[in-house]
Amino acid sequence: MTEIFGHRGSAGTHPENTMISFKQAYIDGADGIELDVQLSRDGIPVVIHDETVNRTTDGKGYVKDLTLMELKKLNAVHKFKKQYKHAEIPTLEEVLDWAAKKRFKVNIELKNGIVPYAGMEEKVLDLIDRCNMDHLIIFSSFNHYSIARLHTLAPDIEKAVLYMEGIYKPWEYTKWVGGQGIHPHIKAAKTSIIQRAQDAGVPVRPFTVNDEKTMSRLFEEGCAGFFTDFPKKAVQLKYQK
Repeated sequence: MTEIFGHRGSAGTHPENTMISFKQAYIDGADGIELDVQLSRDGIPVVIHDETVNRTTDGKGYVKDLTLMELKKLNAVHKFKKQYKHAEIPTLEEVLDWAAKKRFKVNIELKNGIVPYAGMEEKVLDLIDRCNMDHLIIFSSFNHYSIARLHTLAPDIEKAVLYMEGIYKPWEYTKWVGGQGIHPHIKAAKTSIIQRAQDAGVPVRPFTVNDEKTMSRLFEEGCAGFFTDFPKKAVQLKYQK
């Protein structure tokens, strides 16, 4: 069965990468959520997509330059101000504590391709270990050096390479860098790629899939999963099949 992951939660209808959004994805019936991790100035893994807080909060500046206390003071409701008065930037620990109780899968994207956060992998793995979440985690990153490092540090946790454009035999490439899955942009997830990868035992989970026609194609092809801003719509379509 194709798994549905709420991209940054239910980001199409709720403030992305907030507990409001993650909880909605769970209510919507998603199989799991996808989130993005950066480090605060004091080295705490926090959940936010951009390297700066400018787009999704009422603040300004780089995440790496703000302490956790400073980040927690920001309002992350983003474009949903009419529906919600306030939403915090959550710590990864807060999300994992909640997800562990729900036995809910979490795809953690390490956002360390632009800002080289020293020790990010170790900090995140420590939280996963504390929450006993190993079996519910998938790692992904555009920084494939990080995938290789994670393979060394945590060989038993699934890892997937993220990529935007074509990679030659990505099912072989991911194994070469220490991954087990591939997470291509949907435009790079042709039917032949999905079939050949999954025949080789490599799960494919494209991003970001928001239109019903593409969702239907992925369900029909038996794609391992996909990421969507609208998990409720995806779940409804899945069970119409």
